[in-house]
Amino acid sequence: MAQSSTTSPAVGRALDILVRLAHAPGPVRAAALARDLGLPRSSVYHMLSVLVDRGFVVYVPGEQAYGLGVTAFEIGSAYLRHEPLERLAQPILHQLARQLGQVVHLGILHGNETVYLLKERPSSGPAAEVSLITDIGVRLPSHLTANGRAILAALPDAQVKALYAKRSDFITRTGRGPRTLTELRRDLEEARARGWAEEVELVTAGLRSVGAAVFDHNSRPVAALSTTWRKLSYPEPDVVGKALQWGADRLTSRISGQAPVSP
Repeated sequence: MAQSSTTSPAVGRALDILVRLAHAPGPVRAAALARDLGLPRSSVYHMLSVLVDRGFVVYVPGEQAYGLGVTAFEIGSAYLRHEPLERLAQPILHQLARQLGQVVHLGILHGNETVYLLKERPSSGPAAEVSLITDIGVRLPSHLTANGRAILAALPDAQVKALYAKRSDFITRTGRGPRTLTELRRDLEEARARGWAEEVELVTAGLRSVGAAVFDHNSRPVAALSTTWRKLSYPEPDVVGKALQWGADRLTSRISGQAPVSP
């Protein structure tokens, strides 16, 4: 059997740290990581420094502790960004588009942008003719889209803060939308309370969207279903939100995921 390289133990310890953080209910202090993993504190601090630099881990000053960073989130959900997720989601999107008579999307978070993987149009009706910019592969600022907001609302606060560390991150398309982290957090709190996210004319004037998150086996958001329709048209947002929640729950089940338990 080939000898392990001298770097393998360090790689293994770094992965152990990531796994420990993934299973923790919140940020973990370095001392606790060292104790739980049986590692010297100096080694843990060194590995955490590297992981923070690479975006795998984020430091939370208020708690003097560490949590998973954006890069870890992206890699952890990468397997769902391709054909398996799309194949499992397609019949659900088709059913929702037919039921609502509206365009329905499957999207994921990439950095602080929403990336659309699937788009399903109703076969007939006014919504079939609605012109949207949310085609497959299009990227939009996640804080403006209902799809992105649904995912952001289910992320730990530290990850949202890492995604929106600068005022320049708060791009606007129609002159509306949050301009600060405080404003974004308020919008996300409302989405969590409802169970679905909403945007009204933040992406395109005259249109509104609703989105609901899909979760993996660790109850982390990995994607979202969303739909867009004319602002003044039926149905009401709460009717759409409940339909999307049903679809998101069904897709969560199909990928062997589990929605977080409400406190």
